[in-house]
Amino acid sequence: MNVYGVVGWKNAGKTGLMERLVTEITGRGISVSTVKHAHHSFDVDHPGKDSHRHRVAGATEVLLASRNRFALMHELRDEAEPALSALLQKLAPVDLVLIEGYKRDSHPKIEAHRAVTGNPLIAPGDPTVRAVASDTPLDLDRPVFDLNDTAAIADFILSEVGL
Repeated sequence: MNVYGVVGWKNAGKTGLMERLVTEITGRGISVSTVKHAHHSFDVDHPGKDSHRHRVAGATEVLLASRNRFALMHELRDEAEPALSALLQKLAPVDLVLIEGYKRDSHPKIEAHRAVTGNPLIAPGDPTVRAVASDTPLDLDRPVFDLNDTAAIADFILSEVGL
């Protein structure tokens, strides 16, 4: 499975770029799945719902299914956070997996950057960042794309992974 990441600091435009890339790439007939890393506790379930009650009762996994979708929730309890490689193995095969976050992992990435945030670039110290998508011109040793030029960024990523 081909994987490519989108990284950047908070408010850099990662999620918007991910959303536009998924639309652009799937529009070209290429199957895409995504992985999003959250640095905080999150929940896709709600107190009072049956599936939440199952988890609170102690279930390790709860699979919620309907004719439209299914969601598998796995409680880590005292387990360590799984490695990205272990999570990727849980996905059904697709042409490309786009990963938001996991900036310290070794897969190739594009960095989203907005000047207004005042955050330093990740790219200069990280060779896994193969290009930068920015809202301002940058002088770097790797390609720099306009943050809103989704087609060019998609072309670059697809070329990088051989699709």
